[in-house]
Amino acid sequence: MAERWPRVIASALVVFAATAGAPGVDAQEVEIHGFVQVNYSLRVADPAPGDPADDFLLGDHRVQLDLGRTSGSGAVRFGTKVDLIHDAITGEADLDLREAHVTFGGDRYDVTLGRQILTWGVGDLVFVNDLFTKDWTALIAGQPLQYLKVGSDAINTNLYLGPVSVQVVAVPFFEPDVLPRGDRLVGYTPFPGLPVAEARPDRRVGNTEVATRVYGYLGGFDVAAYAYRGFWGSPPGMRPDAERVTWFYPELSVYGLSIQGAFASGILSGEVGFYDSQQDSGGRDPSIENSQVRVLIGYQRAFGSDLTLGGQYSAERMLDHSAYRATLPAGVPERDRTRHNLTARVTRTFNYQTSQVSLFVWVSPNDKDFYLNPEFRHSVTDEAWVAVGVNLFGGSEPHTFFGQFDRNDNLYATIRYSF
Repeated sequence: MAERWPRVIASALVVFAATAGAPGVDAQEVEIHGFVQVNYSLRVADPAPGDPADDFLLGDHRVQLDLGRTSGSGAVRFGTKVDLIHDAITGEADLDLREAHVTFGGDRYDVTLGRQILTWGVGDLVFVNDLFTKDWTALIAGQPLQYLKVGSDAINTNLYLGPVSVQVVAVPFFEPDVLPRGDRLVGYTPFPGLPVAEARPDRRVGNTEVATRVYGYLGGFDVAAYAYRGFWGSPPGMRPDAERVTWFYPELSVYGLSIQGAFASGILSGEVGFYDSQQDSGGRDPSIENSQVRVLIGYQRAFGSDLTLGGQYSAERMLDHSAYRATLPAGVPERDRTRHNLTARVTRTFNYQTSQVSLFVWVSPNDKDFYLNPEFRHSVTDEAWVAVGVNLFGGSEPHTFFGQFDRNDNLYATIRYSF
C-alpha cells in the first residue's frame, strides 16, 4: 500500500503543477470544493455457509477534494477530483483519483485529456449505449449513486458543427466493470470453489476502446447515434480449468440510437443497441456472451413541484439462442432468450424540499427477481445532508441477475458535509 501513495499523489497534483507555468492561467484562482463523508452499510440478510463473516459491507470514511482552474481567456481548464479514503473494516487508507484532466478548445471544438467521468444514454440505471466503466459493487453495497461511475483515462474530443455535434472518446487502457468477487459481496458463480484469475487485454494501441456519439436536436427531441469498439466490461468471459476460473474480456462492438424529449407533459425516452460479440459471432462458445439486442423505453413526469414518477421497460434479447442452448455446459442454468425488465422510481419532497423520500423498484417478470431501494434523505443545512436507505434483492433462483445478490441485503447510512 505504501508504495502507491507517491504515485497517486503525484498524479493528483501534476495538473496543478503545470498551471504554474501555463500562459494566462494565473489570471484565475484555483477553485476548491469537496466534501467530508461517512458511509456505513450493514448486512441484514441471513448468511449461508461460506459467505463472508463480516456483518458490515461498508465502513467508509472519505474526503473528496475537487480542484479546478481556468485560464484568463477561458480556453484552458484544469481539474481533478481526489478521494482520500479510510476503510474502517480493514483499517487501511487509500486514495482514489476519480478525475484528473485538462480541457482546451474554442467555439467549435474542445478536447479533454486525462481521467474523466463519462456518461451516455437516457436510462435510469439501465445502460444500453454507455459502455464506460461502472462499479456495481458500490451500488449493491449502498454507496451514493455517483460512485457507480468510474473514471476513464481517455481522450475526449467534441466537435460542434451547427445542428449536429460529434463526440469521439478513445480509451487506451481498458478497465472492466467492478463486480462482486466474494470478499464482502456474494454473487453467483457456475464454478463454485474455484478461485478467480483475470486476463485483461494487452496494453497495445490496437486495443484502444473507441466510442463515438453523433447527436443533435430533431423535431423537439434530443437524438443520438452511437458506435463502440472495445471489449465486454461485464459480464466477462469465463474459462474454467482444474485450478481456477479465468475472467477475460472478449472483443465487442455496439451500435445504437437514443431519443429523448417532451411528450404528454413529461419526458419520453427511448434507446436501442445491437451488441455484436466479435469473438463468438455464431453463439457457440459457452465462455463468451452471445450477441444481443437491448431496448429501452421510459417516461417521467412531475406532478407539481414535490412529486416525480418515472417508469421504464427494457429488454435484452439474446441472438443465436439455439446455439447457446446446444453448447450450454451440464449443470449450468439455462437463460431465457429475452430478459424483460420493469423499473419505477417515485420521488417525493417535503418541508420546502429539505426532505426527500424515494423508492426505486426493478423487477424482471420472466426471471422472477427484483431489486428494491427505498431511501430517506434530509438536508440538515445548505452544506450537510444525511441519508438512510435499504437495498433489497431477491428472486426464485440463485443464478438470476438480482436473485444472486439475495444475501447482500443491507441497511446503509450516509452523512455528507460539502464545502
